[in-house]
Amino acid sequence: MTTKPIIGINADYRAARNEAPAFSYLCEGYYECIIEAGGIPVMLPPLRDEDDLSHVLDAFDGFLMVGGQDLDPRRDGFMLHPTVRVMEEKREIFDRMIMRQITDKRLPVFGIGVGMQLLNVSQGGNLFLHIPEDLPEAIPHKDLHDPGHRHGLDVTPGSLMDRVYGDGEIRVNSMHHMAVDEVAPGFIATARCPDGVIEAIECEIEGWFALGTQFHPEADSSSALDVRIFEEFIDGIKEPKKAMQFAAA
Repeated sequence: MTTKPIIGINADYRAARNEAPAFSYLCEGYYECIIEAGGIPVMLPPLRDEDDLSHVLDAFDGFLMVGGQDLDPRRDGFMLHPTVRVMEEKREIFDRMIMRQITDKRLPVFGIGVGMQLLNVSQGGNLFLHIPEDLPEAIPHKDLHDPGHRHGLDVTPGSLMDRVYGDGEIRVNSMHHMAVDEVAPGFIATARCPDGVIEAIECEIEGWFALGTQFHPEADSSSALDVRIFEEFIDGIKEPKKAMQFAAA
C-alpha cells in the first residue's frame, strides 16, 4: 500500500489583544485541499529553535506556505510603503526560518499568496510593494468590496500551470496589492495576468520541486481547476518517492 505524503503547513498567528489570548490558526481550505489531493496535512505552530524545526521538517514530505498579511519589506532592504499591512512579527520570523531550512533541505514546497512572495524573495527575487503605484497600467488586483474578484490568466506552455489549466479561458481569484517583480534565479514565471503581473512561479533547479501561486486555489472563490494545483503538488512529491522505492527493491 502506498503511503500518503505528509505535508507540513505553517499556521497563521494573531497576538493577544485586550482580553483575547494569542492563537495560531489555519483556514480550512488549505488542509482540506491537501486531504482531497491525497496528502496528510500537519499544521505547524511557530517554533523558536532551529534544531527543533529541522527535526520536524525531516518528518515531512513537502510543505505548504500559506497566505496572510504582507511581508515587512524592511527585512529585505526596502522602505515600508504606507499600504503595507505587515503580518505579526512572530509569524514572519518563523516563516523566514522555515523557508531557509526548506531551501537547505530542498524540501518540496508550494507557496500561496504571501507564501509565494516569500519563496521568491528568499531565493533572491524582489517584490512590487503596491501594484496601483508601481504598475499604474495594471488592472485592479484587489477589490475591497468583492472578495470574489477575479481576472484572466495566461499560462506558459509546457509548465505545471499548463497541465492544470490546458487550453481555454482561465479566470482566477485576486486579492493582493503586492506582487513579484524580479523572479528569483532558478525560477520562472509560468502564469501571468493579461496585464503582465506574475501569478505563478516554478522552480527549474534540479532536485527541488518548488512552486507558488499569487492567487488562492484553496479559497471559496476558487474553481475545480484551481484545486488541481494541489493534485500536481502531491503527485510531484510522490513520483520521486516511487523512484526511490524501485531503486531500493
